[in-house]
Amino acid sequence: MADVLRISRKEFRGFFATPAAYLFIGAFLAVNLFVFFWVETFFARNIADVQPLFKWMPVLLIFLVSALTMRAWSEERRAGTLETLLTAPVRPISLVLGKFLAAMLLVVVALVLTLPLPITVSILGPLDWGPVIGGYVATLFLAAAYIAIGLYMSGRTDNPIVALILTALVCGVFYLIGSDTLTSLFGDRVGGLLAALGTGTRFESITRGVLDLRDLYYYLSIVGVFLTLNLFSLEKLRWYGNPASNKHRLWGALATLFVLNFVAANFWLAPITAARADMTRQHIYSLSSSTRQELQHLAEPLVIRAYFSPRTHPLLAPLVPRIKDLLSEYQVASKGHARVEFIDPTANPDKEQEAATKYGIRPVPFQTNSRYQSSVVNSYFDIVVSYGDQFETLTYGDLIEVKTQGEGDINVGLKNPEYEISRTIRKLVNEYQAGGNPFENMTQPVTFEGFVSPETKLPGQLQTFRKTLDDVLKDYKKQAGDKFNIAFQDPDAGDGALATRLQDDYGFGPQVASLMNPQPFWFYMMLKSGKDEVQVPLPETTDKAALKRSIDSALHRMAPGYLKTIALVKPASPPPSPYMQQAPGPRYTQLDKTLSENARVVETDLKDGHVPEAADLLMVMDPVDLNDKQRFAIDQFLMRGGSVVLSTSPFGVSITDSLSAKKVDSGLKDWLAGYGISIDDKMVLDPQNASLPVPVERKIGGMTVQQISMMPYPHFPDLRGDQLNADSPVTAGLDQLTLNWASPVTVDAAKNKGRTVTPLLHSSSQSWLSDSTDILPDYKAHPDSGYAISGNRGQHDLAVAIEGEFKSFYAGKESPLLADDAKNADKKDAKKDSSTAKKDDDKNVQIGGVIDRSPASARLILVGSNSFADDMSLSLASRGMGTSYTAPLEFMQNVVDWSLEDQSLLALRGRTQFARTLVPTSEGSEQMWEYLNYGIALIGLLAVWGWRRQVAAAERKHYQRILQEV
Repeated sequence: MADVLRISRKEFRGFFATPAAYLFIGAFLAVNLFVFFWVETFFARNIADVQPLFKWMPVLLIFLVSALTMRAWSEERRAGTLETLLTAPVRPISLVLGKFLAAMLLVVVALVLTLPLPITVSILGPLDWGPVIGGYVATLFLAAAYIAIGLYMSGRTDNPIVALILTALVCGVFYLIGSDTLTSLFGDRVGGLLAALGTGTRFESITRGVLDLRDLYYYLSIVGVFLTLNLFSLEKLRWYGNPASNKHRLWGALATLFVLNFVAANFWLAPITAARADMTRQHIYSLSSSTRQELQHLAEPLVIRAYFSPRTHPLLAPLVPRIKDLLSEYQVASKGHARVEFIDPTANPDKEQEAATKYGIRPVPFQTNSRYQSSVVNSYFDIVVSYGDQFETLTYGDLIEVKTQGEGDINVGLKNPEYEISRTIRKLVNEYQAGGNPFENMTQPVTFEGFVSPETKLPGQLQTFRKTLDDVLKDYKKQAGDKFNIAFQDPDAGDGALATRLQDDYGFGPQVASLMNPQPFWFYMMLKSGKDEVQVPLPETTDKAALKRSIDSALHRMAPGYLKTIALVKPASPPPSPYMQQAPGPRYTQLDKTLSENARVVETDLKDGHVPEAADLLMVMDPVDLNDKQRFAIDQFLMRGGSVVLSTSPFGVSITDSLSAKKVDSGLKDWLAGYGISIDDKMVLDPQNASLPVPVERKIGGMTVQQISMMPYPHFPDLRGDQLNADSPVTAGLDQLTLNWASPVTVDAAKNKGRTVTPLLHSSSQSWLSDSTDILPDYKAHPDSGYAISGNRGQHDLAVAIEGEFKSFYAGKESPLLADDAKNADKKDAKKDSSTAKKDDDKNVQIGGVIDRSPASARLILVGSNSFADDMSLSLASRGMGTSYTAPLEFMQNVVDWSLEDQSLLALRGRTQFARTLVPTSEGSEQMWEYLNYGIALIGLLAVWGWRRQVAAAERKHYQRILQEV
């Protein structure tokens, strides 16, 4: 080992004795910086990663390593010093390893000088250091493989130029074997084999942040093979001119044996998939614990079928092996509960027909371009997940995400396959269970408690309803057996202690049928199981089916694993205009679709004063002029312990030919004030903001033309870092969120003393407020932001979550439902005869009870924006980022999961490749960071030059002292 170190030091000094080392390092830095900032346009790309640094590394190192190693042995041969080395008292293996280690040290020095790039990215955005470490590890192993090849080629000739060409040729072959250009010419199986042989494919795998033993050993095997061949070639030079002997044949046999073993070990390691380390921050390439738990609790067989064509689009081809590896992990983690099948429909007509008729899967035409022609490839890229009699299909649109950086410059990556597959499995399991017995998943018995007055005190319509209730409960008892108990109590019985307790614990009070029949009575229903308590709301009609739906909904809220129901209130779609392709107004189609992935969504307008019985959560988006009955529906849902999500602001924004805003009344101002919550009649403007596509006029050749430019827009606060509450599961998994046209939310601490208040989002400390409805920016008057900064600066809460016991806004007041009935009673009687009126009275239930107080499980989530999750806002953000922007949708999904205490998917959501964006900065700031990196690279190169001069001076002094002593 001492000889190896001594030779490596000598070779390392030799690099710096000539300009070769400085040229190598300088070229390495210059090319990487040029690629990073100019070719890959880092700032325009707007992703906080260092992929541009490593993307071209396999190609760049081919030429740089070839130049570095071309003189390693060829110069020795040409100068005639190789024979001296081979006859010196140093083993040839020490010579080979010494030169190899010296070249590796020079590569390490060059890589160290690139560290300012990832440090810069970490300052500008939420950089995940796992892929950065993986990139540097991959670069070192790739460089080691290329250096070993270069040393061998240099030892085969005495001409350095020939050695450079041979090294570049062999290294290029290793790279091209696995390149997309070559693998796309073959089917999936042959292409996969070629990709496994290529240095570039293995490099990309490691730079994702996954250290796989198979990938690392692949490079080590190349190093071992070519260093062995290098050593053997040197030994052959020592025998030159000597007759063949057994020793020579033994050397040949050993070299062959070593080479074959280095190669064979790759095949031995191929099936070993567990020897890997996921270094990404969120372990996005490893199955999460929630997924593993879901798989191990499957009651029925799960089948996952992946449909892939052998020929597909070149941008999709590299993604297929990654999906296959992920699906194989599902099969292993399920411990026999799941079966994974990989199907090529083009090779099996029966499977192709089944995919089309049963699952609706058909090939998608993709256009591809070659050197000579454009062609269309009909390809399959689909996954079908089946559980019991339920199934769902995931298309390529669900599995990939696309980011455009310019015309013809498209990046394609996997979206978040584990989340998509796991949420599909969960949804299918929930739907399957919803059709079965809800008591099967109950770990504790369920007790139905009816707080009902005697039949003589009940109004006529409820007397019949009481008998219907008995029949329904008997059916449940027969279905559940010992897991279901029934208990009825009269709150007015005895000394009225029960009535007092119901009033204190649940806010229940006496009810009345109508203003015409003011006799009070009790009719409340509860389900209890252990510590869980769920109120069963009175259905809107008295028929048996409606009552069963109401009880089933309550049971499903208590039973684990059932598909939850969201009652969604959103603005009515405006009527179509004959003059416009799409009528203006807020639309929430993307939000509706996203929520439907994991829950059942029921749209309602609350105008009848009721929230649908099956609802587990009420979500109100952009409310305008809600009436008293609608407020009452929201209030009473919260009083029953439900979760209410409100997205509201005093400003409504319209986007047609221009941007315009106006003040709107949600109808909730007084209701929120009762809980100590207010939304200021101002909008938040933040210097840390997202961009808005704005038409900008330019003079070209004396003509004025308009072009779309991305300009900073303070009405789009860009929230990240400590502006997202890291302690709340709602926002902990988000890296960034844009909240459009938001207003500050203020919570009175005194009024919420007994409740838990959690701020979820807040603006930056440099934000300011404005009550102006003029939201068009003026970049001529204010070039930096488009607006004049006025008032005090400071951070403002933009979203809060409040949990605890709420007192009803209608406590002690008359129910709005009864008042409405009294007003309309005469109109109904005038239009209908007495028999029809009686029939409707028997069918409809309008009870005038008001629940005065909620249980402690009630949750209210308030977001101070009307439009941050509507289709137009998402479209504007997506246009600015060049990819589909879904952070607001992920935020709303997190709110739903947290509200319903179903947090298994929270950790998976938001782990997309293009989710980590850069902090918005000005063009001047971007140039500053770019030039700073140029300067640091130059300073680093000068520092290396100064370091080597100092080392050389110290060595000269050392040798001078030795000469003086002699």
